[in-house]
This record gives sequence, structure tokens and C-alpha cells, in this order.
Amino acid sequence: MVNTLIQRILQHQFLSNLRIKLLHLHKMLLNVERITYEQVRGNVSRGELLQLVINHDRFAWLHQLSQLILQIDNLLNADEPVTEEAIATLITDVRTLLAPNEWGNDFAIKYDAALQRSPDVVLAHADVVKLITSDFQP
Repeated sequence: MVNTLIQRILQHQFLSNLRIKLLHLHKMLLNVERITYEQVRGNVSRGELLQLVINHDRFAWLHQLSQLILQIDNLLNADEPVTEEAIATLITDVRTLLAPNEWGNDFAIKYDAALQRSPDVVLAHADVVKLITSDFQP
């Protein structure tokens, strides 16, 4: 019983940390896209940026990362305990998505370009990778 409770607490902490790190990465990627967009189209307000993120093709690639964050939210808010398999699948999904490749799919290509352009993206990426490759995984 105690191990199960401790395991659930550790899983919750891990998922919360991963969520925070992915949100930070998302913010850095959004910043890179906003700057690139504004260089061509001019400055946009926060409200305009939100509409662009939701509706504009230029920002659509970020939706995949948003979906991973929503997956974590669902796990954190689930009534049932999170299984080790669910966490393993999530980690695999994160690793797969965050694999930059200049010849890969749309996300991989744009992610690679963002890593090349922004040290902040590199640092945020490193934080995520460090967490998901750490010895401590629930």
C-alpha cells in the first residue's frame, strides 16, 4: 500500500515536471514563430497571436506539442491510477516528437530550424530530454 502511494506521488511529480518543461518549450517555440511571423507581417498583439496559434497554418505544427501537454493533463486528472505503460508510452511519444530532423515530417523540420535559431529552444529541449532520460522515472 505504501509503495503504491509513493509510486503514485512520484508519478504525479514526474508528470507535473514534464508538463512544466513541455509548456516552457512550447512557449520558446511560440516565441521563435512569433518573431519570424512579425518580421514579415509586423507586430501582433497577444489576442492576435492567440488567433494565429489556433487558426494560422504557420503555427499549426505546434499543435502536436499542445496535444502531448493535453495528454499529460488527462493523466494528471484521471480518476484511475496512471499505469507504468501509460507513462512509458508518453515518454516514447515525447522522444519521437522532439527528434529534430531537417528531412523529417513538418514538426521535425520546423523543430530543427527552431533549435538552430534559438538558444532558448535548445535549453528548453535539453531540460525535457534530461527529465525523460533520467534514472528516476516512476
